[in-house]
This record gives sequence, structure tokens and C-alpha cells, in this order.
Amino acid sequence: MRYSRLDSTYKILQTDLARSQDSTAKYKALSKQLEMQLNERKASNDQMLNQLKDLSVISGSQAESIKKSLENISSKDAYIQNLQSAIARKDSLNMNLVMNLKGAIGNLDDKDINIKVEKGVVYIDISDKLLFATGKYEVRQPAKEVLGKVAQVLMKQPDIEFMVEGHTDNVPYRQGVLLDNWDLSVKRATAVVRILQNEYNIPAAKMTAAGRGEYVPVAGNDSESGKASNRRTRIVILPQLDQFFKLLEAPKK
Repeated sequence: MRYSRLDSTYKILQTDLARSQDSTAKYKALSKQLEMQLNERKASNDQMLNQLKDLSVISGSQAESIKKSLENISSKDAYIQNLQSAIARKDSLNMNLVMNLKGAIGNLDDKDINIKVEKGVVYIDISDKLLFATGKYEVRQPAKEVLGKVAQVLMKQPDIEFMVEGHTDNVPYRQGVLLDNWDLSVKRATAVVRILQNEYNIPAAKMTAAGRGEYVPVAGNDSESGKASNRRTRIVILPQLDQFFKLLEAPKK
């Protein structure tokens, strides 16, 4: 059974690796194609201007003015190409992170922990059953070991920041000072954050704790399986938007 699970995990990682390599190759090919198109357009523009000048259709000053306008268009094309390259690099880094996380976690059931990329963002969903006892917010010992494996991968990515979100089902909750599911989800998120900080040395400044309560379900609450899916803790790797802001702030002609 253990060998079967390991073999299954290995095959998944191999598939992810192949997909990542394929995506990287496609991005490189697209980038090269765009560069060739840009160079061809520039050569075509120069040839057209020279022909117009030779035919005395336009003056030298008019040709120079048109050339500057065309160069501005080329600069905008290059700007778009830079943005596409940044997006491609981000996608590649995300895929690499997912592969590393899956490799570190090993053969845990997807119902207990699910690692995925959606709309360019990496999510790590950990089930309530693995992390907490019913209605509690103290992290179980086996779950601490899982969090340790996740922490090892995240520590190797010093620029990464992430948010830990607590989620619940819609069953009313009230216990002690905790008034409702929202309170419970916040306590669970901060419990995970504190373990990552105190036991695995993740810098506090890299983490945000948030409680989403019952308000962002992933399944209907009209069945036990749906409620179980909704009771989860989600680690969201926050997008590094600064690199895109720097590109957006680059002078555009």
C-alpha cells in the first residue's frame, strides 16, 4: 500500500514536471516569435520610409517624424513583451513551487491536503480533520509534522509571503469567548501561523492570518461531505506584484 501511494505521488510529480517543462518551452518559443516579428516590422517600416523618400512622396523631416512614431509603437510592443515574459516566469515559478510542495508532503491523501494553482495563485488546502478536533483550534500533533514539511519548502523561498485563512461550515458555533464561526476561523488561522513562526522559524512579517468563517464555501453545506470540504485551512501564496508594478512604472514613450 505504501509503495503504491509513493508510486502514485511519483507519477503525479512526473506529470507536473513534464507540464512545467512544456509550458516553459512554449513561453520561450512565443517570446522568440514576438522578437522576430518586432524585428521584421522594424525592417519593413524602414524600407517603406526609404521608398517614400525616394519617390519624393514625403520630405526628410516628415520621414523622421513618422519613424519616431513607429519607434514609439515598437517600444510599446517591447513593453507588452516584457509583461508577457514576467507572467511566463511567474507561472514557471508557481509550477516549481507546487512540485516542491507535493514532493515534500509525500503520499498524504488529497482529501487531507490539496496543492493547486488557480488563476496564477498557489493554494494549499489542509482539511479540518487533519488539523483540529471538532470545535477546537489547537493544532493536532500529526498536523504539526505536515506544517513542518510545508515550512521547509517555504523557507527556501525567502521572497514569498503568504496568507493563512481559516474556513468553517455553516453550523452555528459559540464557545467561551468565541462568538461564532468567524471567531473560530480566526483562532485556527492564528494557531497555524504561530506554529509556523515558533516551531519552524518562518518570519512573522512574511505571514498574514485571516478568518473567513462560513462565507467562502467550496461546496454546499447541505451534506456532510460538503461541510467537511468547507472546514479547511488554506495557505495562499501571495502574488509578488512589485515586479509587475516596476514594469508598469517603466517610462513609456
